[in-house]
Amino acid sequence: MAVSVKDVAAAASVSVGTVSNVLNQPAKVAPATVERVMQAIAELGYVRNDAARQLRAGRSRCIGLVVLDVGNPFFAEVARGAEARAAEDGMTVLLGSSDELPGREAAYLDLFQEQRVNGVLVTPATDDLAPLARLREAGVPIVLVDRETHEGEYLSVSVDDVQGGQLAVSHLLGQGRRRIAFVGGPLATRQVADRLEGARRAVAAVEGATLEVIEMPALTVLQGRAAGEALVARDAPDRPDAVFAANDLLAVGLLQGLSLMADVLVPDDIALIGYDDIDFASATVVPLSSIRQPASLIGYTAVDVLLAELAGSGGYERNVRFQPELVVRASTSG
Repeated sequence: MAVSVKDVAAAASVSVGTVSNVLNQPAKVAPATVERVMQAIAELGYVRNDAARQLRAGRSRCIGLVVLDVGNPFFAEVARGAEARAAEDGMTVLLGSSDELPGREAAYLDLFQEQRVNGVLVTPATDDLAPLARLREAGVPIVLVDRETHEGEYLSVSVDDVQGGQLAVSHLLGQGRRRIAFVGGPLATRQVADRLEGARRAVAAVEGATLEVIEMPALTVLQGRAAGEALVARDAPDRPDAVFAANDLLAVGLLQGLSLMADVLVPDDIALIGYDDIDFASATVVPLSSIRQPASLIGYTAVDVLLAELAGSGGYERNVRFQPELVVRASTSG
């Protein structure tokens, strides 16, 4: 038979209200009483019914987080940062991966609403934010992660991806490269489109520089390898002399594909730069240059913004934008 709050109260010789305060607002209870109640809980093996508590409070102690791909180390670090900040307030993060599928994203949003989460952090799969609008209308606060809206109607924590793309390609041009290829996709993904826009701005500023856009269906190592193999299959004069990959997973795959031919050397023949600066970017056979964005800090800050919104404290920045940083390694500087 399950142990109830009444059983704990009787064992500790206190009221049910005191047990409730110990569980939810211990600062209101004398330390000696807290110790007595916690000892009774331990001896009886009491586990509180959190579902019932959620019904009474109207909210859980959880925050929903939906990312594009939880297998991407960048988003894994975002989640770690979010978990760290949530834990500081005794909260838990429920993580879902949309795999860039709007239907899957919508299913997670519905689930989080059913679970009465305190709020949702989300990297939208598309530019259609109607599902988020419906959630917000239902009273669930939302923070966009690694994304912002130009109108600023949603709270957001992001990185200036246009600037990041410009940094990457300006670096390649500064190394004397002029035939630049951008590998990324889908181009409908806002982050990819913004990084491409930055690349175009950099190329437009240098006379004689060209930009080839190679769209891939996903930002994965396998797709990067396919792109690398396709470049190797070209005649040498038709290859670019530098490649900007929309993320590090693509860059790792490109490095693998290019390395299949001993006469195509990185960076001698083709310089290569990625984006995100994930942990193993520095550990590849040819260490990868990359554009660093503070993944863990993005997740941490997103929860911070959400909690400030829930508290109604005001005075916090609604749209936080971090600046990217160029990290130069052997893949672009021989």
